[in-house]
Amino acid sequence: MRYLDKNELIERSIIKKYRRQIWRPFVRAIDKYQLISTGDKIAVCISGGKDSFLMAKCFQELKKRSPIKFELEFLVMNPGYSTQNMELIIQNARLLKVPIKVFETNIFEAVDQAGGSPCYLCARMRRGHLYKNAQNLSCNKIALAHHMDDAIETVLLSMFYGSEFKTMMPKLKSANFEGMELIRPMYMIREKYIKAWAYYNSLEFLRCACKITQRHAQHEESSKRFEIKELIASLEKDNPNIVLNIFTSMHNVNLDAVIAYRKGDKKHSFLDEYSASGENDDCSVNDEL
Repeated sequence: MRYLDKNELIERSIIKKYRRQIWRPFVRAIDKYQLISTGDKIAVCISGGKDSFLMAKCFQELKKRSPIKFELEFLVMNPGYSTQNMELIIQNARLLKVPIKVFETNIFEAVDQAGGSPCYLCARMRRGHLYKNAQNLSCNKIALAHHMDDAIETVLLSMFYGSEFKTMMPKLKSANFEGMELIRPMYMIREKYIKAWAYYNSLEFLRCACKITQRHAQHEESSKRFEIKELIASLEKDNPNIVLNIFTSMHNVNLDAVIAYRKGDKKHSFLDEYSASGENDDCSVNDEL
């Protein structure tokens, strides 16, 4: 009888122990949102955290089992990590048998000098570098490891602080890199199951390694997202389905009961169709007051 090595046990945990919580939602998201097509070459973007390393392992399993033929590149960007943090990423890649390709940038330094909104600027710069390097590897897609909790937190953040309803999309076409797409195959996986998988396998991944946020512990973006996480956690105590309900609502918008919505640069109001139905009153309440 052959004993499984550490990596094989980790792989088995994805498709066996966490089949319902991780593997099936991963495959379901790829199918539901049509994230992969035959002939794709996907740059799996690894930040060093639990989410992106799990995504890498799921992609490796999918490639073994899927009838769809596609290729993978495992891309790691160093935005200015410490030597210790980069070594942790390399060690985990070696342990998990993920053949990473590392490229260097000076994003942390550039963001620090720019001032303003560091998390937003960092995210934009990271994505640009990822697209460029993925394209240089002849990839047509980049995969990011945002999960269900990221998506619903974005909904609430946009409502509470941005005065609009929007979320992370499961896939997007790049506006600046022709022929490139961004996909989010972890879109239907809860963060708590990713944490459980890492704990079960005694894995230690990189946490937030941003030098800027280490110096300034309470950046506005991170503190607001933390507030939203706390709010959702408190709501879940009374309604365990609250996260799934919010997620489902993102797929179930009733335009007949929406005051206004925007499509591109054009804004639409419920009054457009309401007036066309014949119910038109020229009298303004303000004129009466």
